[in-house]
Amino acid sequence: MAPEANADKTIRLVIVDDEPMVLAHLRTVLTSAADIDIVGQAQDGAEAVEAAGRFRPDVMLMDLRMPGVDGLTAIERIVKLPDPPALVALTTFDSDSYVLKALRAGASGFLLKSTPPEDLIGLVRVAADGHTVLSKEAARRMVSASAGEHERSQEARERTSDLTDRELDMLICLGEGMSNAAIAAKLHLSEATVKSYVSRMLTKLGCANRTQAGLLAHEAGLSG
Repeated sequence: MAPEANADKTIRLVIVDDEPMVLAHLRTVLTSAADIDIVGQAQDGAEAVEAAGRFRPDVMLMDLRMPGVDGLTAIERIVKLPDPPALVALTTFDSDSYVLKALRAGASGFLLKSTPPEDLIGLVRVAADGHTVLSKEAARRMVSASAGEHERSQEARERTSDLTDRELDMLICLGEGMSNAAIAAKLHLSEATVKSYVSRMLTKLGCANRTQAGLLAHEAGLSG
């Protein structure tokens, strides 16, 4: 079950896509939610980077394939900004490897453009709450797409070699896509303690978000 959003918070959202019809569709769906405020939109990666700095959104839905500066490049630039938004890749899922690059660059997950409206709103809320927007099936596909990358697996093992046992436990849980509440229940800790551990671990690993850490866990062979 997806984590519940904070009902008192208005989510500031920017939509990025080079297809006007897609932009119009997403606006129509998402403006129907009282807690989502679409503060801006962009039609290429350069505009997306500018919009991230100008509007300071909580979440950005980012098309990956756009002319000029593409979504992947935009994600790489935006995650370097102070307090960057949650970046969710928009895709038709025609290229697992391209989505995988977006996750490695700092996207917190991805959405299919064909996602049903009722699910789309909920997943934007999940992203705004700092959770991964990535189903277990999608995660398996991403890991499968990276299978055989021996050098990356070796690098992942080296990056995780300095983690404490407790931090490794946390990383494995992130690899399973678990929320802080689920991790707390499994490891018999408070959610505040889990949040603190995860925050320190992300810094230690140089990961931009929980999704990157979860992907790293799979690449290091820590999660199945």
